[in-house]
Amino acid sequence: MADLFESYSSDLKQLLSSLQSHLSPSTLQSQSGEARKATLRRCEMELDEAEEILAQMDIEVRGFPQSVKNKYSVQLRGFRGEVERVGEQVRSQMSRPAGSGYDPSNPFAESSSGAGNDADLERQSQRQRLLQGTATLEDGQRRLEESNRIALETEDLGADILRDLRGQREQIEHSRDTLRQADGNLERSSKTLTTMIRRSESLFGWLW
Repeated sequence: MADLFESYSSDLKQLLSSLQSHLSPSTLQSQSGEARKATLRRCEMELDEAEEILAQMDIEVRGFPQSVKNKYSVQLRGFRGEVERVGEQVRSQMSRPAGSGYDPSNPFAESSSGAGNDADLERQSQRQRLLQGTATLEDGQRRLEESNRIALETEDLGADILRDLRGQREQIEHSRDTLRQADGNLERSSKTLTTMIRRSESLFGWLW
């Protein structure tokens, strides 16, 4: 589990580095028109991918034992905060109204309201798919946790049954040993009585 979490962490760091590179002033100020639109689309796709990785990391952390869960939860919160910060930067570049022209503080602003609306719709569609995928993953995780809980309960029940059977077996073996001892005592008593009867018969025969 930890190896998979670290793999996700590495992928997320690469995406954040790429996003920061796209958002750097040297990159933004050197682009205009279609080049800037392409950069914007690339940022949106990478941001969506980063959010998907965060969802996978969250699922991994839920499955960690408590001894290490807190450590990875702190890392996850840090990554989530960084993704949210970068996301705010990207969204702020999309917030300028149509026809306002280029603004160095908002180099991703669209000069065409149609293009901006299309980008908004596409972004909303992608995020909706992401939310649906995350909900499906969380539902699967809940089902897995429920299955694990039932399996543990079944295992405990089976262990209790085995302990009961072991106790019953010990009682039966003890009862068997008691019966054997009783049989032995009866046999010895029978021999003693037989000996006493023979002696009595001999004594009566001598008297007569």
